Amino acid sequence: MSIFSNDFENRKNDCFKEGNDNVKLIADFTEYSPLHNGHFHCMNVAKSQFPDALFVAIVPGLFERSGRGLPYILPREVRAEIAISVGADIVVEGPPMGIMGSGQYSLALSKMFKALNTDIIPRGYNPVDGFDKILERISLGHGIAPKPYKIVDMETKEVLLKDKLAEDNYVIVSFSKSLRKIGFDFKDKFLFVERISGVSGSKIRESVSNNDFELVRDMMPAETIEILKREIDGNRAPLHDLRYDERIIDNANNLSFEQLSNLNLFNDNLAQKILDNRPFNSIDEIYDILDQGFSRFFKTRILSVLEANVSKEDISSYIDYYPSVIRVLGYKNEDVLQKFKEKINHKNVVLANF
Repeated sequence: MSIFSNDFENRKNDCFKEGNDNVKLIADFTEYSPLHNGHFHCMNVAKSQFPDALFVAIVPGLFERSGRGLPYILPREVRAEIAISVGADIVVEGPPMGIMGSGQYSLALSKMFKALNTDIIPRGYNPVDGFDKILERISLGHGIAPKPYKIVDMETKEVLLKDKLAEDNYVIVSFSKSLRKIGFDFKDKFLFVERISGVSGSKIRESVSNNDFELVRDMMPAETIEILKREIDGNRAPLHDLRYDERIIDNANNLSFEQLSNLNLFNDNLAQKILDNRPFNSIDEIYDILDQGFSRFFKTRILSVLEANVSKEDISSYIDYYPSVIRVLGYKNEDVLQKFKEKINHKNVVLANF
């Protein structure tokens, strides 16, 4: 929370500069929880096609909560270590994913890509009927808007697909919309990589919980498994089942209606529902009274918001000035770090101090 507060308090508008376009930069955003062969494949495809470019991984950091609203298996400095060990040049801290709505996160993330002066954006996708046309429009620099049961080209207003999109494909479309909103020209910058099969996130999480990697050994790079084992043996992982239960329960029981209603992702109806059902004695009791919401991860994100106790006004202002700093979580060597500093459109590059 202190890092978020410091970034928030030190925000300013004069943090941008002219970057060096002679250095090419690949930027990928992913949670790496943990880094598996799907992530590794996307990284390798991008690096093979642009061997002279810096590969920068943007890893969600603050509050350590995932898009599922759950704690990460490993803290961000260890996730950065794994990324560097398998080929990333730089790892920077991304927006606080688990306490934001998907639109908020996508908007902040887009501003990070702009600040990084990004040249190539590799994204994994699932091939489905009709999606090729959407990818073609994005390659042309068109923002694509995901609306209920239809996908619309924001430039031509043409309906490209009358259906919902699976999660990975939805992320690409939503991201193009956010990039357009902030005025970032992404024409010909996306590198779409067809997702590989044979990787199961649920099986990987189960193997981590059991400290038994035999069934998933072919799903992750050896470096990931080695570092996971090291962290588990040192009693520093896994973290994905751990929360600050007392804080969540205390906030649910004691925050006023106005304080609850002002929390990010909350509204008056949700605040009143918590008031009507308290006192709570467990997180499960809070979880059970929550409505499902639009996202299947809405309930767990609400628990993370209660945990962090961050208001929607603070999140909105945080996004307005984001990124106030570029926080480097890991880097390959000093030469790479210097090239990175020359490349980006941002004055404030700091090294993470864990």
